[in-house]
Amino acid sequence: MTKIKICGIKTVDEALAAMDAGADMLGFNFYPKSPRYISVGQCRDIMSVMRKYGQITYVGVFVNASVAEIRATMETAALTLAQLHGDETSEMMRSLDGRAFKAFRGAPDRLNGFAREEAPALLVDASVKGAYGGTGITADWKSTAELAKHIPLLLAGGLTPENVADAVRQVRPWGVDVASGVESAPGVKDVQKMKAFVHAVRKESKVFAKHSSGA
Repeated sequence: MTKIKICGIKTVDEALAAMDAGADMLGFNFYPKSPRYISVGQCRDIMSVMRKYGQITYVGVFVNASVAEIRATMETAALTLAQLHGDETSEMMRSLDGRAFKAFRGAPDRLNGFAREEAPALLVDASVKGAYGGTGITADWKSTAELAKHIPLLLAGGLTPENVADAVRQVRPWGVDVASGVESAPGVKDVQKMKAFVHAVRKESKVFAKHSSGA
């Protein structure tokens, strides 16, 4: 079953709504220039409510932060994984003890030590000059599909309730990642859009599972 990450959570209500909609992973954005930015304190407060829900994976999104800052944030907010969405090195990723995965703007030609052993191995976002995600632009599904044959990746970039079934069908990613595609305004999650997104992914995943089993 395709995993679903809803990113850019800013409030307890959004976190609970995303979980109730069926998300497997929630993302918290610590990049100050993002409309989805929250402080470490805000995330800690959200997680004080959410940490009782063990079935959810909680991900901190960082852009060119130091290893020390990432470690401190993850410890303070009790986060599971770090998503490195900037220009971080593979050495930096490895120094986070297997708890970090790299986001690429466009499917990489070479992994160069960036692929994590556990899923998700990495994330593929759209390639938009000067932007670190959250642009609403779709990624290159064709090249990402080739990579997805070999490693369990998260597909991001311009996914919406309307196009995510096609994305899952064409790419067959381990999981999908959505932020702006389930918002009513930049940084404001829409409950109905989150539900529709999860429904579309689950429906397509069931169709694929049925065909794969020969049923």
